[in-house]
Amino acid sequence: MTQTGTPTLDQLRVFATVCEAGSFSAAARTLNRAQSAVSYAMTNLETQLGLDLFHRGHRKPVLTEAGRAVLADARRIGLIIDELRARASGLTAGLEAEVGLAVDVMFPTSRLVGVLDAFARQFPTVSLRLRIETLGAVVQLVLERSCGLGISGPMGIAGENIERRLLCQVHLIPVCAPCHALAQLPPPLPRKAFFEHTQLVLTDRSTLTEGQDFGVLSVHTWRLGDLGAKHALLRAGLGWGNMPEPMVQEDLAAGRLVRLVSDEQPAQPFPLHLIHRADAPPGPAGRWLADRLSKMPLDAG
Repeated sequence: MTQTGTPTLDQLRVFATVCEAGSFSAAARTLNRAQSAVSYAMTNLETQLGLDLFHRGHRKPVLTEAGRAVLADARRIGLIIDELRARASGLTAGLEAEVGLAVDVMFPTSRLVGVLDAFARQFPTVSLRLRIETLGAVVQLVLERSCGLGISGPMGIAGENIERRLLCQVHLIPVCAPCHALAQLPPPLPRKAFFEHTQLVLTDRSTLTEGQDFGVLSVHTWRLGDLGAKHALLRAGLGWGNMPEPMVQEDLAAGRLVRLVSDEQPAQPFPLHLIHRADAPPGPAGRWLADRLSKMPLDAG
């Protein structure tokens, strides 16, 4: 059995060009080569693979079944090579190979998706490592250099090693299910009413701000490390808690949650800052991402 040879990238490129141009002569003009050089490359490719790629006896190239299969591989290899060249060109120009972004769970998802969609189109060769975290965990990832950029809440970002700028603020509002006891009381609710019922509280998974509380009123708490789980338990009537207003707007409109009105406590603004290490400023792609994030309106709901 004859051993299959290894085709060259140039042979595969010429083969794909012949198929796209529709003839050997048109491919020769596209590649700025003599037609005989194109024919020679195709003969060598068929010899290397031990396959007939074109049906003989036609005025224009007609692919065999094997030819159609090889064309798909040739095009895929061409795309990989183009991506490799683009990545190498970007790295030579100082573009990062990867950008790490840690985002506080309170940041509105719709805004994040919009910015990251634009980032993917602007920097197709740059990988993104995205982490969604709570409270001090975002700062910890940036300090540990696991992520170059962070969108952090107000906890744990003081210090000389962190540069920050205010990005936006989200309003946290107290809510509960319609079946909850607090929902049965006439508004506005006295502060004492909040003390007497279990509050669902988002807890910190980092060591940086472990044990610190934000917006805790009740002496009875259930602590959760996931905002989605807190959301689900609130809708099930297992407690009351503060939630970012954009995340519960649909629940409020549909009656799945009720906003609790206090006689003293308005909606709490939760500021979100864009942060990075002072000694590790972002590269070109990171700066673009930071700039796009910074152009969003200050009030996020």
